[in-house]
Amino acid sequence: MDLGFDVVDLPEADHPTVGETAPGFTRPLVGDEFWEDRALDDVVDGPTLLVFHPMDGAFQTTYLYNEIDEHGWRDDVDVYGLSISTPYEHKRLLAERGDGVRVFSDPSAAVIRSYGVDHDIDGMAGITEARPAVFLLDADREVRYAWVADEHPDFPEYDAVGSAIDRLVD
Repeated sequence: MDLGFDVVDLPEADHPTVGETAPGFTRPLVGDEFWEDRALDDVVDGPTLLVFHPMDGAFQTTYLYNEIDEHGWRDDVDVYGLSISTPYEHKRLLAERGDGVRVFSDPSAAVIRSYGVDHDIDGMAGITEARPAVFLLDADREVRYAWVADEHPDFPEYDAVGSAIDRLVD
């Protein structure tokens, strides 16, 4: 079957795993109305889903946010996205999807690298973005569920994410 694109194996990722504390950071956090620099410590005060995604506008990003909306995870946990896209691009993304979600902007990919979910975009020298990744955190930033793509494109098993959310909030 011709998919219209190549499936690419990504190198092994050295990311936070279950039981570890998610790295802290401060980046611009974009919401519906404005953005401001916020620390992860300041926003994690209960169950939190941290979703790393490729640039806004990429089909994987669109698909991830459509699934987040469809599954209604925002009703049970705080959901934060993170990508290399600018706050202006995040405002457009949130106007179309990701109801109730806020997104951190990381154009330098420093946070993405600190989480070990970075990869260089084929054919774009010096451009690093996030591979899709999902980290479910408790109020202490302990990772309670982790999934990181090992090929491009790849998506989390949404039922597994939902089950991990159910276990954490029940």
